[in-house]
Amino acid sequence: MTPPPGSLLAAENLRKAYGPTTALDGAEFSIHPGEIVAVMGPSGSGKSTLLHCLAGIVTPDSGSITYDGRELSAMTDAQRSALRRSEFGFVFQFGQLVPELTCVENVALPLRLNGTPRKAAERTALAWMERLGVDDLRKKRPGEVSGGQGQRVAVARALVTGPRMLFADEPTGALDSLNGERVMELLTEAARSSNAAVVLVTHEARVAAYSDREIVVRDGKSRDMERTI
Repeated sequence: MTPPPGSLLAAENLRKAYGPTTALDGAEFSIHPGEIVAVMGPSGSGKSTLLHCLAGIVTPDSGSITYDGRELSAMTDAQRSALRRSEFGFVFQFGQLVPELTCVENVALPLRLNGTPRKAAERTALAWMERLGVDDLRKKRPGEVSGGQGQRVAVARALVTGPRMLFADEPTGALDSLNGERVMELLTEAARSSNAAVVLVTHEARVAAYSDREIVVRDGKSRDMERTI
């Protein structure tokens, strides 16, 4: 596959095995700035492994991943870590907020890790929390808020650095349908307004409906539902 012109992130012929278990077997992927692509498939199909490879968390055994014209495998670990701190944002199924920090400190954390002074980081964090309707939780700790509220805090944290890429792995998997819909509405609205590309891993059709395009992963292979891969 030749990556479509203008792609922000593109992967070709990705292969990854864990011992005798093949997780990816020639998977392909591409995404443009501002596009939301749902990665669907049954449990164990390889969709989360694909996301982790695209985000530079896991190194594929073979294949190519190009982000903004740069080959991820050619970067050092430090360069990939810097990329994840500054240009990539992450939302996980269970939020993974730091329990010892308040909600505003959690949202400000990526900025603080990048060297932003505390007051400036928390001002930016509060602006995102307000945008996502959770600014009233600023002083609460994650254990004191509901699952839906915590996930909105996690979305604010993922977007606070102004990432060009947002990776969301089953972001509504731990929520009821009402809270899941609210989180998806806010996540996609915020991402589109900042022109961030979103890789959305899900097994739920109602969540995938928020995407512009769907890619199905099965047995480590990928199939674009609009293009032949």
